[in-house]
Amino acid sequence: MENAKDTFYVTLRNRLAALNPSRVMILRGVQRPGMLVEEAEAVVPQMPSDAFVLRWTGLNIDTQLPLHLAQMTCEIHYTTGGTQTNAGLDRGRVLEEMDAELLAILKPSCAQKMNFLQTPTAAMTTQVFWGEAQLGSLTTQRERLTRVANVQVFSFQEQGEL
Repeated sequence: MENAKDTFYVTLRNRLAALNPSRVMILRGVQRPGMLVEEAEAVVPQMPSDAFVLRWTGLNIDTQLPLHLAQMTCEIHYTTGGTQTNAGLDRGRVLEEMDAELLAILKPSCAQKMNFLQTPTAAMTTQVFWGEAQLGSLTTQRERLTRVANVQVFSFQEQGEL
């Protein structure tokens, strides 16, 4: 499952970097595309603004198939307070831009599964694929607008995978 989760994240991160190179964040002193996996980072008191945060929340495995099929739920959280230039009064527009970016980077809805534990990274024999994003309702907390999108991610477990 880790290979599938890593592949999903790296695919979306790379697509985001190509689609909107200005959607970046600074994490531990390094500038990178504005996407992170919550379980792979240190705990922070508040979700970063203007970035996508992936949170893995569900797992089901269908063992009735020749290869086990894992279905994972990925919540994609994102929040914005708008831009400083507009004193945050454009936060609705900025969130709408993030909605559009998310929907764009989820297409096409599959990627070759990769093993990132090897050097160099190696392609595996199956693909990771996912359904359409289910955008949740907009929530407001102080000056920030937040949305959570749910995506169902699927992957066949290959020989030797946990």
